[in-house]
Amino acid sequence: MTEPTGRRERKKAQTRQSLADAALELFLERGYDQVGVKDVADAADVSVTTLFKHFSGKEALVFDQDDDLEAALVAAVRERAPGRSIPQALREHLLLTQTRLAVHATDPRFADFTRLVQETPALRDYAHRMWTRHEAALTRAIAEAVGAPEDDVSCAALARFALEARTLVLHHAEPRRAAEEAFALLEHGWAASHPGS
Repeated sequence: MTEPTGRRERKKAQTRQSLADAALELFLERGYDQVGVKDVADAADVSVTTLFKHFSGKEALVFDQDDDLEAALVAAVRERAPGRSIPQALREHLLLTQTRLAVHATDPRFADFTRLVQETPALRDYAHRMWTRHEAALTRAIAEAVGAPEDDVSCAALARFALEARTLVLHHAEPRRAAEEAFALLEHGWAASHPGS
């Protein structure tokens, strides 16, 4: 997350982080379904109204870096190095994300967090919807990069397949090899339909 510069922005970021931390602590301690938004607001010492100024709902408290994830995906396309194809840039972004996850995996709560998401249907569904939203933003960024219409099917397909590749990579015994193989397929198809991009 980028560091907010002004006092007001820092305070907002601090409140948001306090809410996310309190929510995670309570969800891990009691279970997701046993905790209400009022419990989280009370634990963070803010009102429920303040909670909803920062988060759209209970599920969003778990995925507090959703906006940052989307911004990073879009930046991977828009800010890629000259000569780097879009599939190559997305592969590198995915591998960088995988490396960061490996660092988080050393935190004892990471396994608990992962289990919480996997065992809670509302959180699994939210995570899927979250990736769908990212798909739309990524599609727009890809279309913009190649000068295609926003509803271009090949741009949408690349965005979808790149995001789906993440699941394959995360669950593979050799993530780097899995990413290389999955994105080699994407690269070949993309290069055929959009040479040089």
